[in-house]
Amino acid sequence: MSVLTRDEAQTRAELLDVHRYTIDLDLTRGDDTFDSRTLIRFAARVDGDTFVELKPAELRSVTLDGHPLDPEALDGNRLPLKDLTAGEHELRVDARMRYSRTGEGMHRFTDPTDGETYVYTQLFLDDVQRVFAAFDQPDLKAVFELSVKAPQDWTVLTNGITEQADGVWKAAPTPLISTYLVAVAAGPWHSVRTEHRGLPFGLHCRRSLAPYLDADADELLDITRACFDRYHEKFDEPYPFDSYDQAFVPEFNAGAMENPGLVTFRDEFVYRSAVTDTERQTRAMVIAHEMAHMWFGDLVTLKWWDDIWLNESFAEYMGYQTLTEATRFTDTWTDFGVTRKSWGYDADQRPSTHPVAPEAVDDTASALLNFDGISYAKGASALRQLVAWLGEKDFLAGINTHFARHKFANATLADFIDNLAAATDRDVHAWADAWLRTTGVDTLTPRIAPGEHGTCALTVDRAGSRPHRVAAGLYDRDLGDDGGQLVLRERLHLDLPQTDAHPIGKRPALLLLNDGDLSYAKVRFDPESFETVRKELSGLPEPLTRAVVWNALRDAVRDGELAPGAYLETARAHLPLETDLAIVQGVLAFASTYITDRYLTPEERPAALATLSDLCRDLIRRTEDGDNPGLRL
Repeated sequence: MSVLTRDEAQTRAELLDVHRYTIDLDLTRGDDTFDSRTLIRFAARVDGDTFVELKPAELRSVTLDGHPLDPEALDGNRLPLKDLTAGEHELRVDARMRYSRTGEGMHRFTDPTDGETYVYTQLFLDDVQRVFAAFDQPDLKAVFELSVKAPQDWTVLTNGITEQADGVWKAAPTPLISTYLVAVAAGPWHSVRTEHRGLPFGLHCRRSLAPYLDADADELLDITRACFDRYHEKFDEPYPFDSYDQAFVPEFNAGAMENPGLVTFRDEFVYRSAVTDTERQTRAMVIAHEMAHMWFGDLVTLKWWDDIWLNESFAEYMGYQTLTEATRFTDTWTDFGVTRKSWGYDADQRPSTHPVAPEAVDDTASALLNFDGISYAKGASALRQLVAWLGEKDFLAGINTHFARHKFANATLADFIDNLAAATDRDVHAWADAWLRTTGVDTLTPRIAPGEHGTCALTVDRAGSRPHRVAAGLYDRDLGDDGGQLVLRERLHLDLPQTDAHPIGKRPALLLLNDGDLSYAKVRFDPESFETVRKELSGLPEPLTRAVVWNALRDAVRDGELAPGAYLETARAHLPLETDLAIVQGVLAFASTYITDRYLTPEERPAALATLSDLCRDLIRRTEDGDNPGLRL
């Protein structure tokens, strides 16, 4: 099968305007295949040749403007359309298509619990060709009108509101969307339905999971409503589709997919046993992330796959930020710092690293390689840094300009930066070059020099090339009756590179760069601060501050500047006192997966495993005894 190249996509986009797809699917034809009939109305701007993509089990017939084409002309996944004349055209394709059992195209699943069967689409990037014929690239948006024949006891969900008559479900025509965003989910779904702000909302899962979905439905809908309302406070453009369904589907390869109006989630998010609050927070973040895509990804779509970060980084940033602002999950950036940023840091220090926004992605196969911690976590960190640098007011003004200029169309990085620049006097283009076109992680190291009368001054060494707006947290020891705590004296806001020394008064017990985790950088400690961390880390008052410290220790181990055993000793001393479960999980994961399994010698490993076992027993005991309520289920 041929992959689509960037040059081919540009050539086709210059030739064609695609208006409307009318798609008829018949899901009653058996367990292995389904029927797919497609009518594509499009226009050629000039005379020329092109092709349409399709991966059929059998191509029965093709007609162009009423004239039959030879089905045998199908070459792999490409059907040539030769000698097109300038003007309007109609292409009709009748095909038999295969169900997938591996998650792409039209996936079919039979529930072993009750024997019920479900199908759903996952068309991302280039898998629409497994369901219907298409000019399959993101910048050839069109209206999609779907009709689906299904067994009598099935419900069919699509991107919009559907009506059913005699086993045939007809969906309202979509606004202009990209081919990879078309969605169908069909089966005997269990559904929970409501309305919000005049729009139908729905939750759906297979019938065997009905009791578990019902138990969590109020929580899921509350989060959905809260995020929906918060996005409408942030964005000038209203939600652009006619309904909002969330379907929890089986055997899903990804975490979720942002199909407009019909978001699909892996049905492991329908919890079947007791889970931690951190797991509920993760599910809530995925809900917020996918909803953000309704604007950034669905309303405004990338022009080509080199700008995938415009989808994923934005949704990642906005999901965490909006969840923090609109729901009871107010410490989401701690979870991001511990679990997601480490994903970005690791990916960015491998030989396979790439810029957040690559200069060019040559084809669709190459595009898949960029779905990693850089496009998600590093890109979201860069956006968080951009907000800290621009201010949220100017950032949102630029975002809303972007939506207004490109709604139901496509945009590039250059468009995005131009729209942000229109809202500020700052040089956003230079910022983008420094942050989005480069690779690697900067390292920030504090230098504290003594001055007169017991005062000190701070300078920061920067190994790297990016500008950073960061906070330096100054922490003193609590000298009160309780003791054992570190108290924030002040957060200094620094723009790096900084050449002048910054007065900081008396020497703090701990100086922490990037306090608040607003930038993407590795941070180091001065010697006295490092000793404070080793002895008093659990005395820091805020979980996000502790997450920054744990990340710094992790990076020091990874870079060979801190002995693995020293990290494990610090975890043994302070993790039993930790109240944030995301931190506990992140530290334990690093300690077990990297420290004990990879970084220690065979001779050192038994003692390290014993230490880790003692640590876990201590955590469990303190949880059971009620000493650490933050870690309970």
